[in-house]
Amino acid sequence: MIRKYLPFIFLIAAALGYFYIKQHQRGDKPLPRIDEPTDERITIPATDPAANNNREEGFDRRTAQLTYSKHARCRMECRHIDESEVKEILEKGTVNYSKVETDARGKTYPLEGTTHDNQRVRIVFAPKDEGLVVVTCIDLDKDWPCDCK
Repeated sequence: MIRKYLPFIFLIAAALGYFYIKQHQRGDKPLPRIDEPTDERITIPATDPAANNNREEGFDRRTAQLTYSKHARCRMECRHIDESEVKEILEKGTVNYSKVETDARGKTYPLEGTTHDNQRVRIVFAPKDEGLVVVTCIDLDKDWPCDCK
């Protein structure tokens, strides 16, 4: 008759052994309750709000070097956009996240805004190791005739 209950006895013994091991594992310490005071100190690094002033997700406006592609130079000429306007949009424009693109060459960030001569433009920048590359310039209000390729 004991042979009949032997598998159940082994099963119960295995369950008790498993329960004992789970309760006495090393490194398993209960989490402190929130309302209990602890002696642990948490260090939160100080943040400098001025440091993140011109930073956005993956795009850093602070650059000493601005390079213009041939295409951008051609579009700037066709659309009557000068370098001062490009720098103005770089400083004050807003990133149009719906137009951010990624390809094998990297990410491009289109910044939109109004220049000092009231021209609404979108200027596309590509961050590179040596600074920012101006990829293209677009007038959002007027379709200028242009022979750029």
